[in-house]
Formats: sequence, structure tokens, C-alpha cells
Amino acid sequence: MSLPRARFACQTYSWQMSADRFRGTTRHMAQVAADAGFAGFEPEVFMLGADWNARRLDADLASVPIQLAALCLVHDWRGPSESDEERREADAAIDAVAGHPGAVLNLVVMPGADREDLRERQRNALACMREVAQRAADRGVVATFHPNSPAGSVFRTPDDYELLLDELPEPLGFTPDVGHIAKGGMDPIALVRRTSDRIRHVHIKDIHSDGGWAATGEGVLDIPAIVATLDDVGYRGWIAFEDESPLAERDPDEAVRRTGAYVRRSLITVTEETP
Repeated sequence: MSLPRARFACQTYSWQMSADRFRGTTRHMAQVAADAGFAGFEPEVFMLGADWNARRLDADLASVPIQLAALCLVHDWRGPSESDEERREADAAIDAVAGHPGAVLNLVVMPGADREDLRERQRNALACMREVAQRAADRGVVATFHPNSPAGSVFRTPDDYELLLDELPEPLGFTPDVGHIAKGGMDPIALVRRTSDRIRHVHIKDIHSDGGWAATGEGVLDIPAIVATLDDVGYRGWIAFEDESPLAERDPDEAVRRTGAYVRRSLITVTEETP
């Protein structure tokens, strides 16, 4: 398999599991990701720190240097329209991404404590994200929705995904996270093929057969086959890797380094061009 290195990015969730230590250390996280061989970086807004701004983010990335692949924004979006605070934070994220051609705004609904009032919560989340996506599109920014799989997630089961794919509004894209898809009882490769025309970003993390998160390449997912499928369906955007394994909880820097080594070893064939 010969794939361009620039397609692979590092997401910050490995550090988020130790947020008290790493929140606000954007330059450190970006440097570890770059040293691990990743060309792209996807921070979650929360991990940038309470006083983050677009100028500081740009300076941190330029100092490494590494490209912004995506900025991940997580909100409840429980109402039928964005709250004032949700709108302010979304607009700040849009402003930050607008300065980085090719980067996307990756939207995630915060899992709740339960799935009560599920249909209303699903409808409201999609309506709020549609508002964000439209404002983003007006700025030339692609916004895309990343479902997840904790017990209180509003889009986690096959039935949820059927509804999502029927009602995913334009101009909102779709971010398949293959680990969450598998944990929800679905086939990631089949879903990638089915949704290829709406995919705007991708997350990859590995999973054990019992549903626990695995270090990248040590679980049951056939990651090379998933990446090959993305290539086959014509996907040319960023593929962001996460590691949520016990190793990442203990030592996120090492987990990222190991993930980068896996990507170089298993997903990239380096070839020299002849004159």
C-alpha cells in the first residue's frame, strides 16, 4: 500500500484522558504528533485551554510545524437552536479553521447520562449542527458530524445511523469513527462504502473483541483494509488517529509515538522517485 503521508493526522483525545495535565499544552501535543510522523493535527477545542484563540493556535502549529487537519468542537446541542454560548464558541472555531485551507470543523455531540427523549435530542442536535455548518460554509469551511458510542450517545446503534443517514442535513458532512462504529455493532467498511459521498473527515481507533479500546493495531479492526477502502471510494481528506487504550491513559505521548510507528510501518510505503 502506497499512500501519501499528508493524509494522516493525530487527534488529541489520548491526552484528553489526562486533561488535568495536558489541557492548554497545544505546542507540546503538536510537537509529539509531528515527531511521531503525523503531518496533521486535530485538537479538541477543550484541550486548547480556556483562554485559547485562533492567533495563539496558529503560532503553536507554526512553531512545530504541523498542519491543522481539523478542529473538534463538542457541545450538548440539546435545544432546537443553538444557545448564545454555543453559537459564540462555534463562531470562534469557524474563525480558527477558516485560516487553514483543507482543515475541517469536526462536530461532536456530548454524550448524556441516558438516552431519554432520544428522537427529540437527535432532531435538535442535527438542527443545531446544521446552523453551524451553514455559517461555516459561508466562510468556506466544511463542517462534519462525528457520532460516538458511549451509552448516553444519541447516535450509536444501527437504528440511530439509519435515521442519521436519512436526515443528515446539507451542508453537514459525515465523519465515520471506525472504532465507535464497530462498538455500535456495525461493519466500518460497509458503512464507509455506503456513505462515501458524505464523508468529509475520518477517525480511526482500534477496539478489542470485548469492546474495550485497544492500542492502534492491537485490536480486531483491519485498519489497512479500512484505509484501502477509503482510498478505493475516492476519499482524499485527512484520516485522524486516536488511541484510547490503557496505554494512552497512562502515557499519551508514548501511545501517540506507537500509533505513528504503526502508521509508518503498516500504512505507508516510502518509495524513492527516480530521476
